[in-house]
Formats: sequence, C-alpha cells, structure tokens
Amino acid sequence: MTDRPARGFFATRLRNYFLTGLIICAPLAITAWITWSFILWADSWVKPYLPFSYNPDNFLPYPVPGFGLLTALMLITLVGFFTANLIGRSIVGFGESLLVRTPLVRSIYKGLKQIFQTVLQDQTNSFKKAGLIEYPSPGLWALVFIATDAKGEIAVKFRERGLDMVVVFLPPTPVPTAGFLIFVPREKIVPLDMSPEDAAKLLLSGGLVAPDHLPVTLPAMEEVAAKRGKILSRP
Repeated sequence: MTDRPARGFFATRLRNYFLTGLIICAPLAITAWITWSFILWADSWVKPYLPFSYNPDNFLPYPVPGFGLLTALMLITLVGFFTANLIGRSIVGFGESLLVRTPLVRSIYKGLKQIFQTVLQDQTNSFKKAGLIEYPSPGLWALVFIATDAKGEIAVKFRERGLDMVVVFLPPTPVPTAGFLIFVPREKIVPLDMSPEDAAKLLLSGGLVAPDHLPVTLPAMEEVAAKRGKILSRP
C-alpha cells in the first residue's frame, strides 16, 4: 500500500519535469527551425543567380548557410541607397513607367507597392494599435487591429451620411494572416494599451496567452484618455 502513493508521487514529479522541459525546449526548437528554414529559403533563391566566382559554395568543401540572405540584404540596401539620389530615382521611375504600361502586371505591381508603402513607412500608424469592437452581434466583442481612417470614395460616401469611419482588420484564430476588412464608427472602437505583438500572441494562443496589464491609477487616467484620443483622432 505504501508503494502506490510513492509511485504516484514519482510519476507526478516526472510529468511536471517533462512539461517544464517541453515549455522551455519547444519554443526554442520551433524558433530555430523557422529561422533556419527562412535562411535556407533565401539561399535557394539568391545563390543560383550569384556569379561562380562570388559563390563561396564553389570553393569551400561545405555550403555557407545565410550567404544568400546576407547578399540579398546588401543588394536591397544598395538599391535604396542609389534610389535616394536623382539618377537612381530617374532609373526607377523609368522602370515603373514600363511596368505601369504593361497590362495585368501594372495592377499587381501598383497594389503591392501601395501595400508595402503603407506598412513600412515610418509616418503611418497602420496596425500599430489593437482594439475591440462589437462583432458579430451586440454584446459579443472581437479583437481587431486598427489600420487607418477611411479614405477616398468610401470616406466621401460615409461623410455624406455623417459617419466618421475607421478601417480595422479582424483576424481569425489561430491563423491571423486571413481575416476581414471592416469599416467601424470611430466611437464604436475600444482601443487597447497592449502592443500589436501581444494582441497577435493572444490570437495565436486562442486567448490562453494574455499580456500582463497593470491597473491604471487615478492620476494617470487623464494621460491615458489623451493618448487614446490622439491615436483615434484624425491625422
């Protein structure tokens, strides 16, 4: 009779040790695998186009992982450097003019360029804030990423109806890369203090990984309200 509780205690401790090790090792292993896969993917795209004399794999007895990725980063940086001057802008402008005149290609290029400009420009606040909206029905709340104000013809149509709308992205769980683009009245959005990274973790984990949040003290309430009003106000 005394051996059974001892065995149960030992099995419980062993299981706890295994789960603790899994929590530590699994994220490290998955991160290393994703990073290594990305490096190999970049190398497979860049190395075949390198001149024979510039590819170290042709001279060393073993391949050099990451050389293709490093080369791509250097080339992208050089393109940005040359584009910053007048001659570089002229060359890029001429190339873009050829793409714009090409059917089918122009729509793809212009759409992709607009997306990258919106996401990568330092001046934009797109997807830098998370919020809550009532969706899909009143009383039910969904986590969204605040994109930007409604623009163009859509903004004009909303203003004619006296509506001030904000564009939000509603991602599903656990794959936040797909989702819905929704136009929401500004006053219907509840902005959150958590970062977009923390919001993405919350989505990917199905609500299991919630970011830490310190309660706001009374002296800081006005500062928080001003910050939220500035985020959701028009630029």
